[in-house]
Amino acid sequence: MTEIPKTYDPKQTEQKWYEYWMDNDLFATNPSDKEPYCIMMPPPNITGQLHMGHALQDAIQDYLIRMKRMEGYESHWQPGKDHAGIATQNAVEKALVNEGTDRHRLGRDKFLERSWQWKKQYGNRIFEQKRLLGDSADWSRERFTMDEGLSRSVAKVFIHLYDKGLVYRGNYIVNWCTRCHTAISDDEVNHEDHDGHLWYFKYPLISSPPIHSRGGIEGGVLEYITVATTRPETMLGDTAVAVNPKDERVKHLHGKSVMLPLAERDIPIITDHFVDPEFGTGQVKVTPAHDPNDFDMGKRHDLPSITVIDEDGKMNENAPEQFRGFDRFEARKAVIKAMDELGLLEKVENYTNAVGHCYRCNTVIEPYLSLQWFVKMKPLAQPAIDAVKDGRITFYPQRWSKIYFSWMENIRDWCISRQLWWGHRIPVWYCNECDEVIVSEKTPKQCPKCESTNLRQDEDVLDTWFSSWLWPFSTLGWPDKTDEMKFWYPTDVMVTGYDIIFFWVARMVMAAMEFTGEIPFKDVYITGMIKDELGRWMSKSLGNGIDPADMVEQYGSDAVRFTMVTLATEGQDIKLSASRFESGRNFANKLWNSYRFLMSNIDRLDDELRIKPTFELSEDAPLVDRWIISRFRATVDKVMHNVKKYRLSDCLTTIYDFIWKEYCDWYLEMIKVRLTHDTPEEIKRETLSRAVALFEASLRLLHPGMPFITEELWQRLKLYFPDMADDMTIMHTQYPAAHQFPQDLVAERQIRFFQRIITEVRTIRSEMRVKPSQKAELVIAGCDVDRQRLIEDNSTDICKLATLSQIQFSTDRPDQSASAVVDDIELFVPLAGLIDIDIEKKRLDKEIGRLSGVIKGANTKLSNPKFVENAPAKVVEHERNKLEDCQQQLLIMEKNRALLG
Repeated sequence: MTEIPKTYDPKQTEQKWYEYWMDNDLFATNPSDKEPYCIMMPPPNITGQLHMGHALQDAIQDYLIRMKRMEGYESHWQPGKDHAGIATQNAVEKALVNEGTDRHRLGRDKFLERSWQWKKQYGNRIFEQKRLLGDSADWSRERFTMDEGLSRSVAKVFIHLYDKGLVYRGNYIVNWCTRCHTAISDDEVNHEDHDGHLWYFKYPLISSPPIHSRGGIEGGVLEYITVATTRPETMLGDTAVAVNPKDERVKHLHGKSVMLPLAERDIPIITDHFVDPEFGTGQVKVTPAHDPNDFDMGKRHDLPSITVIDEDGKMNENAPEQFRGFDRFEARKAVIKAMDELGLLEKVENYTNAVGHCYRCNTVIEPYLSLQWFVKMKPLAQPAIDAVKDGRITFYPQRWSKIYFSWMENIRDWCISRQLWWGHRIPVWYCNECDEVIVSEKTPKQCPKCESTNLRQDEDVLDTWFSSWLWPFSTLGWPDKTDEMKFWYPTDVMVTGYDIIFFWVARMVMAAMEFTGEIPFKDVYITGMIKDELGRWMSKSLGNGIDPADMVEQYGSDAVRFTMVTLATEGQDIKLSASRFESGRNFANKLWNSYRFLMSNIDRLDDELRIKPTFELSEDAPLVDRWIISRFRATVDKVMHNVKKYRLSDCLTTIYDFIWKEYCDWYLEMIKVRLTHDTPEEIKRETLSRAVALFEASLRLLHPGMPFITEELWQRLKLYFPDMADDMTIMHTQYPAAHQFPQDLVAERQIRFFQRIITEVRTIRSEMRVKPSQKAELVIAGCDVDRQRLIEDNSTDICKLATLSQIQFSTDRPDQSASAVVDDIELFVPLAGLIDIDIEKKRLDKEIGRLSGVIKGANTKLSNPKFVENAPAKVVEHERNKLEDCQQQLLIMEKNRALLG
């Protein structure tokens, strides 16, 4: 046997096997006569770097892809990247600033050249990192949202919607990012609670005398109404004040006007049922150009819209001269000061409200009146709602479908234009002679109305999501009827996080139903989100992020994948710390050491009696062999049951429990008795034949979750047993099926009985502090004839695993013995000769006294109301846990002390 290192080193295997897989095109997929299986990889941004969310979702997707590949499916994982309009443009513009220029001086064509160069230079970083994880996607089929084919599908979709009357252009309030200089959709706005203020301003009625600074008036009494606002700077664009028509307090104001302070403009008082009489004073300022609700109100009352804040977030020429050029937040302070000086600031209250922020740069969003392109979503939503309600698409976990329905049933029109240069340019041209609007997939040569060639294309590009909502079918060649489209579409499952159910999942379903007439995928598996060990979002500002590449370097890819999947339970958020990956590393080492044990025993066999791995069981096969094969069958059956429900955490945990706890800790320990030097070679060979066959099958079962170490060990076995398989890789071997392995429930029941006896004896030894090297005697009472014979026939295994010198059967309890009960039989372990009884009595007495004192002190604290009410919750919880632990320990100590007399 080749020398095997004592510890598994993933650095020696992972890169080696990934290169092997790539060099031999083992991920390649093509339409064939096999059953199709397809997953669309959510396209990462070309600006992105691998994060733990990617690691989680990629591990899940690759698990499914590898498993289906082994089950004989044409298993295709479609890779690709998103052009990330805002993020990429920001990255390129930042580089230009460092060069002392900007995109406007460079010009659109040159800027796009630089953007493509940036994509070529940096756009593959995230795929290189994905390969570290072992992703088995067919990279030769990689697509990019701005590929020629995908760009064509985007144009066709726009034209289709335009011709159908579902795309329109109009002046509407949009969410404007003053930093990114573009509109963003409602779903791209992150709302955060801000501790702000509510300012109460007095607007004088027109019938009042003129006012001067410091609140002075020319004769008479100043009459005014009071409005409350969280954004004082927008008052400069007010075009009305609104009251509720049913509010009796302000009936006398209907039809009157007020003078807008600072702007010195008369504005009407209108009535509208939208006004909440309970908010503020029940009298609200109306700024149609800077608030979406006010915009709707303005349309209902035919109010003018006056924009006073520009694209940079500064006060423009429509604002009074004294405020022009001010940043919007500087203008807020200036307006408050000016109103106070006029005596028109009535009061200020603290007020917490939800403030929108740009999802990309976190800048406070400015509601902004702008000419934009929109998609009418309600006509698209209903078929997508029906597809989930009638079961054609299923959410896992099911609860996420309620979130989906809630959003879809209240869907708003989608602003799809972005004021960027990087992206899919809107396929619309305008005739400069007759203003004709031309929508075309290709650049028109002349105006179809007046035949002028003086045309200009719309400056804006489409929202990045407008290309990615087509992802499930555009990547397969739609709108052409390609072989890939016919074979793999609809796809099987979409794996993604709950944060983009609205952004992406819902839109993909709508697009698929509208443009292909079919669902895009059968299942939607929603994962939880990764948070730090305290439950906080990972962020640069907190410095609590975990880099998956660092974890792969430290623990290995298999350990990272194993840990992420086992933690991903039922879509719950994951609290992650770096130490959690140790479990995956330890499991890899357990596998490695099991292989070393098997091969070391095989090497000691006679060369002429080489083994052939097999699951065949003779009629007189040992009980433990029948048990372990039956347990493997049950394990496979449980894995297949859970994978259908996307409970991959349960799948890997089940495999882990079998390999570590049953195969390694019980089975290998039991067969060691048969592998000693005085055992006949034939028995050793039969034993190792089954042990190796089961180990190899376990590797195949585990492969989707830990591909590298399973490939390494499988290839080592294949070198040793050339006839084991004809495949080049474990990826192409058959995934275990439960029916291939015999079930033996009797053997399972009998071994469970032995395991409980051994566990109870081990517990007694531990509690009574018996040295591991000392062999004890076991006396069994109350055992019937059949179970006595069963125990006698397997006494060698029981004695070895429980460190016993012998097993006796008796009806009497031995003196000074510890006891336990299994079913209806009693177990006794005589302690004389194993421990010093007198010394142990003194130790137990001392420990009982100590624990009693700790319990008394804890009870005193917890019975004190002042302590429970005033101490930090963690301190109180600690005391309660300490009390419970000490009470349990005391019960054990008192029981053991009673046994010693």
